[in-house]
Amino acid sequence: MSESTNRDAIRTARSVVVKIGTTALTAPNGRFDATRLQYLADAIEARMKAGSDVVIVSSGAIAAGIEPLGLSKRPTDLATKQAAASVGQVALVNAWSAAFGHYGRTVGQVLLTAHDISMRVQHNNAQRTLDRLRALHAVAIVNENDTVATNEIRFGDNDRLSALVAQLVGADALILLSDIDGLYDSDPRKSDARFIPEVAGPDDLTGVTAGAGSHLGTGGMASKLSSALLAADAGVPVLLAAADDAAAALRDASVGTVFAPRPDRMSARRFWVRHAAEAAGALTLDDGAVRAVVEQRRSLLPAGITALSGRFYGGDVVELRGPDGTMVGRGVVAYDAGELGTMIGRSTSDLPVELRRPAVHADDLVAV
Repeated sequence: MSESTNRDAIRTARSVVVKIGTTALTAPNGRFDATRLQYLADAIEARMKAGSDVVIVSSGAIAAGIEPLGLSKRPTDLATKQAAASVGQVALVNAWSAAFGHYGRTVGQVLLTAHDISMRVQHNNAQRTLDRLRALHAVAIVNENDTVATNEIRFGDNDRLSALVAQLVGADALILLSDIDGLYDSDPRKSDARFIPEVAGPDDLTGVTAGAGSHLGTGGMASKLSSALLAADAGVPVLLAAADDAAAALRDASVGTVFAPRPDRMSARRFWVRHAAEAAGALTLDDGAVRAVVEQRRSLLPAGITALSGRFYGGDVVELRGPDGTMVGRGVVAYDAGELGTMIGRSTSDLPVELRRPAVHADDLVAV
C-alpha cells in the first residue's frame, strides 16, 4: 500500500488505540500539566464524535506523583518510583475523568502489566473488560501497573504495552503521541537528521539510529520504533507523531511517520504466541525440523528435537531454536518437559499411541 493509503487507513479506522507518553503530559519543568491533558482529551473527543472507538494507553503516573509527594525531580530508585506511581495514578485518572467529564463521558481505569497479557487467562479477562467498557460507552484509560511491574518502569514507558493492547482490542490503528514528531534517521535534536514519512518495510530503516528516552519517561525512539514494528507486524497500521500535533494526527493522520501493516492480519492467538506470551522453555531442533517448521509451516515432531531446556508444561509457550541456538520460532508445546524428554529424537511410529501427537502443532506455531 502507498503512504496515502496507509494514512487513509488510520484516518478512517473505527477502533483506535492512542498511546500518550509522559512528556506529552508534563510541562518543561517536569510537573504534570492538566492543561496539556485537556488538549489531548479534546482531540480524542473529536475523533470519538466522528465515529471511532478509542482506547487510551496513558503514561505519566510517576510524573504525576512527583509534586504531591514533595519530590524535586523524578526518582531513580525503584521503591520511590513505585510509590510515586501509586500516588500519581490517582491524580492521572482523576485528570482524565475531569477532562472527559466536560463531554459527559465516563472513564474506566485498566491497570495491566506485560505479564498479565502474557498469561492466557489474564489476557482473555483484560480483553473482555476492555470490550465491555467500550460497549458501555466508557473511555478506557490503560496504564502499566507500575507499582508491581519492575521491568516496564525501567524500560517500556507503555510503548510495548500499547502495541499489545492494539492487538488485544482488535484495533484498526495505533497512534503513538510523544515529544517526537516522527521518525528520523538520527537524533533530530543533535544533528541534521532526515525525516522519514513512511516505513513500508525493513529497507526504510537502513541507517536509522534510535536513541534513549527523555528524563521524565523511559521510552525513547528505540522503544517507539520497536512497538510500531510490533503492531505493524500484527497487521495494525501505526502513526508516530508529536503530542502537540494530536489534533491533526487524530483528525486526518496528516502528520508524523506512518508504519505500513503486514498485508494479512495475524490472529489473536498467533500474535499472543509470537509477541505476548512468556516462554517457559526452549526446544533445539535439527536442520530438517527447522526447514519443516520455518519454510513448510509443518508441525514439529519429537524426532526433530535434539535437546530441551526449562521447566514447562503442556500448553506453555516455548522457543524453538536451530542447531546454532538461534530462535527460529515460538509455539505452544503439547507435552510436559519430563514427558517430552523421553520422546526427543524418536520417530512417531516408535512412540506409544498416546504420545503420537506433534510436540508443537502447526496451528500453534509461529516462525520469527
